[in-house]
This record gives sequence, structure tokens and C-alpha cells, in this order.
Amino acid sequence: MENNEFEKGNKFSYAGSIAYAEKAVVSKHVLKKETGNISLMSFDKGEGLTEHTSPYDAVVQIVDGKADIIINGNSNILVAGETIIMPANQPHALKAVEKFKMVLTMIRSK
Repeated sequence: MENNEFEKGNKFSYAGSIAYAEKAVVSKHVLKKETGNISLMSFDKGEGLTEHTSPYDAVVQIVDGKADIIINGNSNILVAGETIIMPANQPHALKAVEKFKMVLTMIRSK
């Protein structure tokens, strides 16, 4: 990887491309462009992201483990293989029910 972005033209697995860190959240850019980002993240059990909003829709795909994705106060438990769209401008938060890895895809629009 160069500049914390995945090397193009080489295969990889999401689950094998990021490690867990004790009591931490780890993040890597798969792609980072003006039009949007794809990020790979790992969360230790109990870690998360506090409630916030984003001006863009974001797709969360769980690669490993179990997460609670809270959108507008509604809890959504997701496990590996499941996906949810966090709507733009709606408060959302994430919490690791178990340690988990996710792919976050955010596409910017005007």
C-alpha cells in the first residue's frame, strides 16, 4: 500500500487486509477520491463512533464480527455478510457488539 491506499491491480481480501488493535479503531483507505471514499475499518469490542451526521449517503458492509449500527436512534445489529445504508443528514453511530471489520463506501454528490 502506498499513502495508506490499497495498491491497484493486485487482489486482496478485506478481512485479511486490516488487523484488530486492542481498545482501538483502525482505518485504511481502499480508495480516496474527490467523488468519494472506500475505507476499511476494524473495531475492538466495545469501541465505536459517536453519533454524528454526514451530508452523503454511506454504505456499511460488515466483513467480520458483529456491529450495532444506530440510525436516527434505531438499533440495527449486523453480522458478517450484511450491509446497511446510512442516509445522508441523519444522525448515526456505530458500536462493536463483538470486534468487527467493515467496509465504508461514501459517494459524494452535489
